[in-house]
Amino acid sequence: MHRISRIAILLCSALFCFQTGESQSNANSPYSRFGIGDPVDFHTMFMRSMGGTAAGYMDSYHINMTNPASYSGLRATSFDIGVFAKYSRISDSESSDNLWNGNLAYLSLAFPLKNPFSSILDRKTSPYKFAMAFHLIPNSEVGYNITSFDLHPELGQIERNFIGSGGTSKFIWGNSMSYKNYYFGANLGYIFGNIENNRATAFNDIAASFDNVFESNYTIRGLYYDLGFQWRKVLNQKDVENNGVAKKLISFGAYGKSATSFSTESDILNRSILVFNGAISNSDTLTNVSGIEGSGTLPAQIGIGFNYHQGEKYTIGIDLSRTFWSQYKNDANPETLSDSYRVSIGGYFRPNFKSYNNFFKRVYYRYGLFYSTDPRSFDQEQVKTYGASFGMGLPFVFQRKISHANLGIEFGRKGSGTIIEESFARISFSFTFNDDEWFIKRKYN
Repeated sequence: MHRISRIAILLCSALFCFQTGESQSNANSPYSRFGIGDPVDFHTMFMRSMGGTAAGYMDSYHINMTNPASYSGLRATSFDIGVFAKYSRISDSESSDNLWNGNLAYLSLAFPLKNPFSSILDRKTSPYKFAMAFHLIPNSEVGYNITSFDLHPELGQIERNFIGSGGTSKFIWGNSMSYKNYYFGANLGYIFGNIENNRATAFNDIAASFDNVFESNYTIRGLYYDLGFQWRKVLNQKDVENNGVAKKLISFGAYGKSATSFSTESDILNRSILVFNGAISNSDTLTNVSGIEGSGTLPAQIGIGFNYHQGEKYTIGIDLSRTFWSQYKNDANPETLSDSYRVSIGGYFRPNFKSYNNFFKRVYYRYGLFYSTDPRSFDQEQVKTYGASFGMGLPFVFQRKISHANLGIEFGRKGSGTIIEESFARISFSFTFNDDEWFIKRKYN
């Protein structure tokens, strides 16, 4: 077994153990108090640098998790691991706070089930291609610590604290096949996680008061699937065959994710605490129930996109997607959410991928813009996010194979015009390792 496969198996096992344990998100966002937390961007790092234009995008050596139809366009095994660091400045009308967080973003492995070199050695060309993929990626993050103060004419100052942590992850098994210029794919995913929400109320100006503490801890388990389709067309096929010029290619893609039915199991603890002159005098448990079974639904999603490719020189694309968050239901944490939308445009430019004496001419220079609405609302105003992204794909040799280090940065603003505004900058980094020797048919042993 090649070294890349051993690395993939080792890291996948390590992250699976990490995610299924009692690990908690280190995110810090007031928005994550609602629903199952902040939804995680379901794009590999190099695609985030292109604004998330994924529906119609296909790459021979990079993984597109968003549209499973793209897997069968791979010409080599690809293993992708990504990390990120995020800086946020969260502000309201009275104060602001600067926050940092970061984490391992995802692990992804995809490979063609028939090595392209085998077709060359057999001197047979098949119109069919098949590929398989495995992904492990966060699905949502919960992390907040909010304190608010109210002044009551009789009770004085009332302090309310809201604290939450946890999140959900998903493990995905994907398959894809293509016939000539048509590509089809499907992902089967398992969503799992643990979310904890706590709130407390204290009466600070009363010498003897009964403060209330409510703790809720619940797990989520559910299955979902999504389907993908892509179509590609070479516009100058005759010139490519006769003159060997670069391909001018257009592609269209569409994907749809099913609504996810999930089960929950909750533990609830509600206590009344007697506080006398600032010190806890007594505690009375009002509710202590474990193993409350419930259910819920996560939303379906659809997306479409178009791309234009000028050989290996550049590509540009546009994506539109809609997520039906109005379908959201959760017995463990009921919320009313709204459908969300996302529009993105982006691509890359590569000066000369064949350059031997200038490294920076072989680099991918990526760019993108995005705008989206959020399922959550404040004062009947739906939260909106907009931003720009930039990145570089740096080629390097690993195990005598060309691989890439992907560096990206995103700038954006979330919740502009609402009571809570967030400005953020996210730095992302990933390695994409490639190996073109999997499943090759050996002529001699």
